[in-house]
Amino acid sequence: MSMRNLVKSIQDVMRKDVGVDGDAQRLSQLVWMFFLKIIDDQDEAMEFTRDEYSSPIPEHLQWRTWAADPEGITGNELLSFINDDLFPTLKELTSKTPRARVVRSVFEDAYNYMKSGTLVRQVVNKINEVDFNSLTERQHFGDLYEQLLNDLQNAGNAGEYYTPRAVTSFMVQQLDPRPGQVLLDPACGTGGFLTCAMRHMRDKYVKRPEDEELMQSSLRAVEKKPLPHMLCTTNMLLHNIEEPSWVKHDNTLARPLTSWTKDERVDIILSNPPFGGKEEDGIENNFPQFKTRETADLFLALIIRLLKTKGRAAVVLPDGSLFGEGIKTRLKEHLLTECNLHTIVRLPNSVFKPYASIGTNLLFFEKGSPTNEVWYWEHRVPETQKAYSMTKPIRLEHLDDCAAWWGGSGREGRVESERAWKVSIDEIKERGFNLDIKNPHQEEDDLGDPEELLVELKAAEASVESLRAELKSILSEALLR
Repeated sequence: MSMRNLVKSIQDVMRKDVGVDGDAQRLSQLVWMFFLKIIDDQDEAMEFTRDEYSSPIPEHLQWRTWAADPEGITGNELLSFINDDLFPTLKELTSKTPRARVVRSVFEDAYNYMKSGTLVRQVVNKINEVDFNSLTERQHFGDLYEQLLNDLQNAGNAGEYYTPRAVTSFMVQQLDPRPGQVLLDPACGTGGFLTCAMRHMRDKYVKRPEDEELMQSSLRAVEKKPLPHMLCTTNMLLHNIEEPSWVKHDNTLARPLTSWTKDERVDIILSNPPFGGKEEDGIENNFPQFKTRETADLFLALIIRLLKTKGRAAVVLPDGSLFGEGIKTRLKEHLLTECNLHTIVRLPNSVFKPYASIGTNLLFFEKGSPTNEVWYWEHRVPETQKAYSMTKPIRLEHLDDCAAWWGGSGREGRVESERAWKVSIDEIKERGFNLDIKNPHQEEDDLGDPEELLVELKAAEASVESLRAELKSILSEALLR
């Protein structure tokens, strides 16, 4: 059975269970079970290769002990074991090792939604068909896992946790992170930027075990919500991270902005902070200079603070962050003073469909010197389609023209074109720090002379009134007959 068919068959079993309601709960249920299988397969391999290693999970709770036998416990006995022993113990796991902290952090907010122990056994037996110590099977499942995260777009607002792979890959490609450079995503969701960054570094720079160790030790991530935190942690295990204890379950906005010290600053930030939402009451007091509860604004202020001098960032922000006034104006002035906002890539509305249909932008900036000019690149949907969609999403090759224009790490040789233009800081200041600057090379549609259009409109309105009067007359005559 293919990996895709296997997961589909597991979801079909879950749909029979009265306790699992909707795609988000099915995915949450699926992930904690896969997490236990993945970490147990890793534990077995590490016990074989390392004399001193032992699993942080108590022996009777290890997957191999209670789940591996297809004829093992089932029904109410299995349900009681999961609800009364497995979950309570793992939620309170006392071992201090990083791997134990990973297990505890995953189960702190996990739930067993299934009500039928018999159906749980069926799911467990299907999961046992995957050997996560097989590189091929793990890679196939890793690809499928990313598709599952993409499918979250159908699970209500859970889709906010997924950024299209092409967007994350492009941002990583242009920042070009290397092992040893501390990389942070302060709102990591399911870990898309992290996996893209690891893939990029492994392809280009990881040549020795020491390089891999250096890369892993330099990763940082934080996620506020339980489900994406669990998804991200499992995603890291699938990408050969043995101890993703650096994926923190926390809210980076809950700390006062000034409390972040120089020692906590990082070289690279890649992020798509949630936008369109509001933080809980009181969070704005942590940002006295930018008192707002709008999440995207607070994260931008935090990102500027967390970058080292010469640190660089790539951030997804909505159009509203570019043209907004008030606090947004003050924040943009701060960004342009503290950082060199060298490039804004403008994306069409359909890139994040279906769960967001607003214009978005990729902001690339470096901390330590003020902005002198901002280059803009307008990305357009390919001529072969009207818009991006779930069946025809944006792909990395769609951004190849922007990468070719970029000018390498030094951004040299950039020229204006029908897609590219630059704006000086003086012009931006004159505009009141409004960064929502349209493409000056894009010809506006010729709608005709305004006065002529007004005459035509009045004529059309008169025609409508005449038809309405005629219709009334016809109806009146019909009623009198």
